[in-house]
Amino acid sequence: MTVVTRFAPSPTGFLHIGGARTALFNWLFTRHHGGTFLLRIEDTDRKRSTEEAITAIFDGLQWLGLDWDGDAIHQFARAERHAEAANALLKAGKAYKCYCSPEELAEMRDQARAEGRTILYDGRWRDRDPSDAPPGIDPVIRFKAPKDGETVIDDAVQGEVRVANSQLDDMVLLRADSTPTYMLSVVVDDHDMAVTHVIRGDDHLTNAFRQTQLFLSLDWKPPRFAHIPLIHGADGAKMSKRHGALGVDAYRDMGFLPEAVCNYLLRLGWSHGDDEIIPRDQAVEWFGLDDVGRSPARFDLDRLTSLNAHYMRDADDGRLCELIRPILEERTGATLGGEAERRLVMGMPDLKSRAKNIFELADNSLFYVCERPLKLDDKAARILNDDARDMLRTLRPALTGLGDWSAEAVDSAVREFVAAHDMKLGRVAQPLRAALTGSTVSPGIFEVAAVLGRVETLARLDDVTS
Repeated sequence: MTVVTRFAPSPTGFLHIGGARTALFNWLFTRHHGGTFLLRIEDTDRKRSTEEAITAIFDGLQWLGLDWDGDAIHQFARAERHAEAANALLKAGKAYKCYCSPEELAEMRDQARAEGRTILYDGRWRDRDPSDAPPGIDPVIRFKAPKDGETVIDDAVQGEVRVANSQLDDMVLLRADSTPTYMLSVVVDDHDMAVTHVIRGDDHLTNAFRQTQLFLSLDWKPPRFAHIPLIHGADGAKMSKRHGALGVDAYRDMGFLPEAVCNYLLRLGWSHGDDEIIPRDQAVEWFGLDDVGRSPARFDLDRLTSLNAHYMRDADDGRLCELIRPILEERTGATLGGEAERRLVMGMPDLKSRAKNIFELADNSLFYVCERPLKLDDKAARILNDDARDMLRTLRPALTGLGDWSAEAVDSAVREFVAAHDMKLGRVAQPLRAALTGSTVSPGIFEVAAVLGRVETLARLDDVTS
């Protein structure tokens, strides 16, 4: 059997972080089994579906590296096929036309709620002759659900789950305007797309009972369901706007790397022993539904940030330079190139080891690409008092005369200067850092001097001492 999975978001907003995890689990499961991963845009809600949301879904999946097989399928375009399946059930006596008025339906709902029942439709047109239909009412087509026995699902995550058929009413398949409902569309699409495994959030578990009944009534084999627990906030409540960022685009805009986000989402509800850092190829090799937990996972931004710092340290230097390029160009108002770009590339190994996200990396890198004279922050300005400036003037000749300009050579020259003037190293290193970076925090100051080069280093010293 070839494994076929699908990710089926509704384009009514951004790609939710929970939806991204669902897509990731589907993608990993499919790639592990060498199967087919499909993307279906469930855009039957025409009032709420937008092209902007569809674009956001595509962009989010591509940013995460979750490529799908073939073209994305748009559910709304298949409405005629969905209606065909409903009419086949009607012809087979497994569905019927319901002529209830809106007032009757409202009365039924009110009565069911007053009695504490879940059944909202009482089946009054289930066996009634259509000749009794009142004038002026366009009928809906309802599924004739089984009333006796149980519907049982062998869920790959939840185990065996069952519901008494008496707890499920006759759902609408086609509305009065002949448009199909979500429940019907999903079943027909999953069958026509040959989906073998439906991996989705456990908020869809109750839908699975109705969908299974539909599959069986259409003489189709249901897919294997796997309902994964939802993601909760740090407080244990279901993720909502009050927990902060919810969309994948928000985490990208916060400076997180996609591989870090994927690794973090993978560990939200799935585990492989005590492993925390799991590269993509390893995740494909290890992933299985047996290791998905049944309890909701809690989203912890601090853990994601820590994981992102790890991936920042391992990331390619050139890639990181390209990621922060637009940020630096916006802040400096200049196109990055030439000597500034050389310094950025050369300094990246030290810079990336100190940053937790792309924006922090850009902040830390700014001093390498800014034009002289540097703008000093408040702490650097306080350090560069008259005594410090006099000391840097005295230090300059020791640096000017260096034959080899390297971090080691600058380090040695400064230490010789310190020893000759009976000073502590910090008395020189801190003013030197302030002069060369405009800040009191940076990579090792001798490495900074090596990256800046002889000409730029001496020029920056002159800027603060002249």
